Amino acid sequence: MGITGFGGPPAHIALLRRLVVDENGWMDAQAFEDANAACALLPGPASTQLAIFTAYRAAGPAGAIVGALGFIVPAVVLILALSVVFLGSAPPLWVRGAGAGAGAAVAAVAVQAARGLIGPSYQRVRGDRAQLGRWFAYLAAGAAAAALVGAFVVVALLACGLIEWAARRRALGSTDRAGSLGLLIPAAMTTGGFGALVWTALKVGALSFGGGFVIIPLMQADAVHTYHWMTDAQFLNAVALGQITPGPVVATVAAVGYAAHGIIGGLLAAVVAFSPSLAFVLLGGDRFERLRENESARAFLAGAGPAAIGAILGAAITLAMALTEGWQFAILAGAAVLLLLLRRGVVPTLLGAGVVGVVAVLAGAPLS
Repeated sequence: MGITGFGGPPAHIALLRRLVVDENGWMDAQAFEDANAACALLPGPASTQLAIFTAYRAAGPAGAIVGALGFIVPAVVLILALSVVFLGSAPPLWVRGAGAGAGAAVAAVAVQAARGLIGPSYQRVRGDRAQLGRWFAYLAAGAAAAALVGAFVVVALLACGLIEWAARRRALGSTDRAGSLGLLIPAAMTTGGFGALVWTALKVGALSFGGGFVIIPLMQADAVHTYHWMTDAQFLNAVALGQITPGPVVATVAAVGYAAHGIIGGLLAAVVAFSPSLAFVLLGGDRFERLRENESARAFLAGAGPAAIGAILGAAITLAMALTEGWQFAILAGAAVLLLLLRRGVVPTLLGAGVVGVVAVLAGAPLS
């Protein structure tokens, strides 16, 4: 899966089911569905956690470690290698054109990712008017946080989750304590050193809820605006690299780490971002599937989940605003048609956008 898992979390889950249930028989279909539902309740990259958990079920803790390395390492290595080319100090003109073209399409990819999440999330609450009203409020809060105050999008996700948890407790008249929801958020780091990189990667790996694209607002404010590790154009390149490579989308964080502190920074960011997923499985694998029955976890995700979808939509706005050339907006419009109307795949769309970018700049199109 680490070298053939193109297409993001939905493709990963489908491939995992075929490998784990149909071909190897490590889990039956119901156990796989229970594990998938439990992973959706945890913060961090759900498909990565599911891959690690299925490896855990096959061969215990050692299997979880081997499975994690097999799924994650190829993507991190490939993204770091591409980062050297695309994020270097003086990349060739055709490389800059490819990055500008593929990066122009990323906002459309974000909207497509959010669209795929909105439907199932809405269906879960449509029958309850009060909950539906809160759902729209959480969606709007996440979008506003990502578009206007990206550095605080984690606060918005946590706040929406806690508000929904409290609302359900009031509705049930519950007096039980749920200490498991207590989360410690370190004070913001402002130096841009390794400590700041660790905190950025930790947010990506341990405080993201929803699809893989939730990492965009979590990273963009830090990488571009707070610490100035990357320009807007380089960040768009990094996101595109995470989409066109196999394996977990969260491996994009390695490109941010490379921009911040070179190869060491890229490796550090990847280790920090993926460690929570491995720790969740190693420490709680025996009780993993029961998580879906935990009312506190489900209530928290009912608030944080729609906020995360809104954050993806808000991130699409900031990604589009990062474009600087008219021909890039034309590519964005074309990508939106391909992805949202014609329902083409993400990887061929981004590769095609990259090719158009190369042709455009070699033909004399401006490139800032």
